[in-house]
Amino acid sequence: MAQRAIFEDVGSEAKREVAAPPQKPDAGAARRAISVWLGILFALVVVMIAVGGLTRLTDSGLSITEWAPLSGALPPMTEADWQAEFDAYRQIPEYQLQNRGMSLGEFKYIYWWEWGHRQLGRVIGLVWAAGFAWFAIRRQIPTGWTPRLLGLGLLGGLQGAIGWWMVSSGLEGTMLDVASHRLAVHLGLAFVILGLIAWFIFRLRRLEGELLQARRQRNTGLFRLDAVLVGLVFAQILMGALVAGIDAGRSFTDWPLMGGQVVPPAALELEPVTRNFTENGGLVQFNHRILAYIVTAFAILVFLRARRSSLKAVRSAHVAMIHAVALQVVLGIVTVLYAAPLGLAIAHQLVAVLLWVLALRARFVAGYPPAQSVRA
Repeated sequence: MAQRAIFEDVGSEAKREVAAPPQKPDAGAARRAISVWLGILFALVVVMIAVGGLTRLTDSGLSITEWAPLSGALPPMTEADWQAEFDAYRQIPEYQLQNRGMSLGEFKYIYWWEWGHRQLGRVIGLVWAAGFAWFAIRRQIPTGWTPRLLGLGLLGGLQGAIGWWMVSSGLEGTMLDVASHRLAVHLGLAFVILGLIAWFIFRLRRLEGELLQARRQRNTGLFRLDAVLVGLVFAQILMGALVAGIDAGRSFTDWPLMGGQVVPPAALELEPVTRNFTENGGLVQFNHRILAYIVTAFAILVFLRARRSSLKAVRSAHVAMIHAVALQVVLGIVTVLYAAPLGLAIAHQLVAVLLWVLALRARFVAGYPPAQSVRA
């Protein structure tokens, strides 16, 4: 008999003939791939918010008077199709009370803005569906993440329905624009979706074990303060939507006073009084300003609290946040002083996106601080 090595296991030949078990896919690689897909969705939603703002500022949102999720993907192809769309638009109050005499060429300009806005929504839906199906079929979605990623798609569908609910408010009666409170709901949900995508990306870029370890260093007090700050920023975004919905940013163009007064004149002139909080340009802008002061003061408080942290990443995340707050305050004042021209108004909205994401990031870093060397 052939001699065996002293440490050789009996039956090793048989073991060598057995195929090695299939290797599980690299969890880190899958998480990185999903975060890239979510990053694409994030960029598309930011563009969607900007295009939505431009659609509002160009008074284009009511140019398409029906909701056709499938057939509406194709624009008018013939002159007869264009005329039919124009005839439908001429039946609504915006045309009859504000744009009477508009030419077909002028109508096409506002139509393309609204069509592009809706088309971008369809693109976002397709990118989500394709990515979700790809990772699901390949079984690369991490444990517990399927409901989260599926929920993003459901919120996207809900956003489309709310968009039509918003548009329909301006198609009858004497409305010249969509209802400002419906616009606030529409924009608010867009920021919720954007915030969820950002938070998911933050989590997916680190392994679950690393996140569990990081929680041990969580600054609970700062984490809670950041939650309040995120809530205040979101409330200010909703208030900004009310301002945009009735062009309240052009009601008073002086600062820090409004019409030479602390409280604008005729702030409660509408009946019933509750209408003033959504329809009175002076009061809506006043509330937006007051909430901006509150957000700024609280952000400074959170920043000073974060400075006491021994973790460099926590301090740096809050430095970025407070810089975004300062930029937004300056831009908001300039936007008011120049009566909210299109370029400044869109820049103000995009910086709101930046502030929203940086406030979320500051909270995430406070809750899951990355490892830091003793030397650092």
